[in-house]
Amino acid sequence: MYDYDLLVVGSANADLVVGVERRPGAGETVLGGDLAVHPGGKGANQAVAAARLGARTALLARVGDDGHGKLLRDSLRSAGVDTAAVLTGGAPTGVALITVDPSGDNSIVVSPGANARLTEGDVRAEVLGAARVVSAQLEIPPATVAAVVRALPEGTRFVLNPSPPRPLPAEVLAACDPLVVNEHEARVLLGDGETGGTGDDPAGWARRLLALGPRSVVVTLGAKGALVCDASGVRAVPSVAVDAVDTTGAGDAFTAALAWRLGAGEELSVAAAYAARVGAAAVTRRGAQESYPTAAEVAALDA
Repeated sequence: MYDYDLLVVGSANADLVVGVERRPGAGETVLGGDLAVHPGGKGANQAVAAARLGARTALLARVGDDGHGKLLRDSLRSAGVDTAAVLTGGAPTGVALITVDPSGDNSIVVSPGANARLTEGDVRAEVLGAARVVSAQLEIPPATVAAVVRALPEGTRFVLNPSPPRPLPAEVLAACDPLVVNEHEARVLLGDGETGGTGDDPAGWARRLLALGPRSVVVTLGAKGALVCDASGVRAVPSVAVDAVDTTGAGDAFTAALAWRLGAGEELSVAAAYAARVGAAAVTRRGAQESYPTAAEVAALDA
């Protein structure tokens, strides 16, 4: 019997958000609105999103001994996330600097802070063994993600969103089931020129990514839904049409929902279809963790 449906290993940041009429170009200054501070970080976001949906969720992360760290712990606990594995110290809490334009699109710069101090030694086998599914991202050191893969118990499913994207070692790729990427991440992982044979065809990207070694691949396409790819081929997954307000953290909501539903035994395309609805609901409200829906709100979106 597992203690958790999902263990998230990843980052916890304070999101410092400013609304702008348009995002600045190189060397340009633009005026924005009032600064808003929200709990964020891809790891904490995934944990909160899953817990809001009803998953028994825990987070392995590191925060600073500061006000931003308290903000994150309070948000996690409020959502029902087990914070016993959230470590403290080593550096200030990570911070994400985010600009959001009127269409809801965003640009993000991350200062990792304590996230960069989440080390291989912090990965404890007993914590990993308590979860049916483990998910991770790349806002923590790559060596820590590799340590998670090496310590995974037999039968535990591993879900990875390689964000920010960087080359992945074979042992990490081989464990992914699935590897979850957006269009930008797919291009980076495939490398310059690697999309030459597929143009702007996401199905081609999915097949090429699968050939790199993961057991399955999901390519998210925003309002267009997603593609899932495994040994049986590529399948399209629709989304739900909504009026987007803020896309911050929507990909994290998608990945969390996907990981949870896969752990519950759903087939990949079915889990991805549910995850697409969760992501759609998340973009209708501002912020990251504050925007995440409950299962009842997702069901209402379908009605």
